[in-house]
Amino acid sequence: MSARALRYLLPRSVLGRNIALLIVLVALSQVCALSVLVHYVQKPRVERAAAVFGAYIRTLDNALTASPEGERATLVARLDARSEPPAEAVSEPRVRLLAFYRTSQLVTFLETLHRYLPPGTEVRWQGEPHPRMWIRMHVAATPYWIGLQVPEEAQGGGMLTAVLLSIGLGLLAALTGFVLQAYLDRPLRELAQAARRVSAGETPPPLPVDGPTEIAQVSSAFNQMTQALQQAEATRALMLAGISHDIRTPLTKLRLAMAMANDTNGDEAFVGAAESYLDQIDIILQQFMDYAGSGEREAPQRGDLNALISQLAADFAGLGHEFDLQLGELPEHAFRPITMMRLVMNLMQNAVVYGQTGLAVRTWADARAIYVAVADRGKGLSAEELERLKAPFQRGKNAHGKTGGTGLGLAIVERIARLHGGTLAFHAREGGGLEVWAVLPIRLGAHAAGEPSVSGEPSAAQPAA
Repeated sequence: MSARALRYLLPRSVLGRNIALLIVLVALSQVCALSVLVHYVQKPRVERAAAVFGAYIRTLDNALTASPEGERATLVARLDARSEPPAEAVSEPRVRLLAFYRTSQLVTFLETLHRYLPPGTEVRWQGEPHPRMWIRMHVAATPYWIGLQVPEEAQGGGMLTAVLLSIGLGLLAALTGFVLQAYLDRPLRELAQAARRVSAGETPPPLPVDGPTEIAQVSSAFNQMTQALQQAEATRALMLAGISHDIRTPLTKLRLAMAMANDTNGDEAFVGAAESYLDQIDIILQQFMDYAGSGEREAPQRGDLNALISQLAADFAGLGHEFDLQLGELPEHAFRPITMMRLVMNLMQNAVVYGQTGLAVRTWADARAIYVAVADRGKGLSAEELERLKAPFQRGKNAHGKTGGTGLGLAIVERIARLHGGTLAFHAREGGGLEVWAVLPIRLGAHAAGEPSVSGEPSAAQPAA
């Protein structure tokens, strides 16, 4: 069997593989034990029983042959002797699958018995319901068939009990192994779930460290890693907050100085350009802060996602950018309001800056997820370029000449989508242009709880673009 086929046959989980290995080992041990018992214990017993039974038959045959002819009728009646054996008596026992072991033991007994009987002695076997062995003997020199009970050793009755006991012990060992492995597997599942929660931006509670030594060491190391990540996150947030404060203080002073220069008949063109540069610096700084935060500490709340989108669309309309809204019915869903607003606003802002025309937002839901799609009619990009835009500091070819951006907009959206257990996907819009989908699982935290995240594939329930 090839290694590839073996991988398909073996269970995928450690629990399943250990149980399968335990069952195989128990089965092999039971087969070896029964083989030793049959060949070195039971078979010699059967052969000894056949030798004793053969000696008994020879003695009985000699006694009956030497008996007086006048007593023949009395002996025949007592021994239930017959001139012909019963019709169901056969020379060799019939092999039955369910009684294979008993039949094999009987065959061994009969083969050994023939070696201890006088030459030419005929033996017939009568099976259920009354097993008997019919042997041709001589009563007062006249041949008769006499039925004798077969020794228990030849029927293998005790071995059936031993086989059943071995099977029972094997099942008990497998069950015990399953319980022990399940006990060991539980902390591993908890560790996997905690790791998924950490990757989703959540902070899981510390794992218990009171189990087996090896697993307790892994859990303790994971707890230390989680604490280190929390400290690093806190340090990063503090550092960025300090940088933001330290940079914005001189920026504010610079704005004040420029305003004063404008009041004293300074160069208005220079002041206007400088204020524009300051606005760009402020926007870039805010994008850095947004990317660093991404809303991990914001608590989820149940709300109306369509209402949030409608409010943002109204705000953009006030700035002269009209979005066509196609908002489908959405189930009540828990999300982080400020963080989700940042996700949708970034997508709409990108559509305004890079698409400019055909602006639209549509929402719909199916049994698994909520979909938010922001579309425009801008120049399309290849799939490779679109995926590359998810990385920080990446900008598409249609961004050349645009100012005020850092390449963090879609990276922020990607992080927020993953924080909600979802994904970000790009789709070509029918009629030209681009559509960006934020796919959000119905249950917040499904990704962190170990369920598969929803892919960005189209849903049968989606409205037309």
